[in-house]
Amino acid sequence: MKHKDVVRRRDKLAAELPTAELLRGSLLQRTIRHKSGCPKCERGEGHPVLVLAVTEAGGKVRHISLRPEQKTLVKQWLENYHHLKEQIEEVCQLNQILLRPEP
Repeated sequence: MKHKDVVRRRDKLAAELPTAELLRGSLLQRTIRHKSGCPKCERGEGHPVLVLAVTEAGGKVRHISLRPEQKTLVKQWLENYHHLKEQIEEVCQLNQILLRPEP
């Protein structure tokens, strides 16, 4: 692959990178149960909740409770983040090719 083709491919990828709608973490479905006084919990059903789990510096995991209507948006932002990581890896591979002498 010629350097000019690699540069063209790299620049095309860079132009497509999302910048604002990104989110790192994991979307979890949890069930909470009250200790007493809740008929639903006493039957063992509990209350389903959505949680975004994010690992912070030092390995601490922070949980952020989400409203059900936020699920679609959060899923999209998480997908954008993973897609961005893939694109960054491809750009890095292309840059490695550019460091080699042209045949």
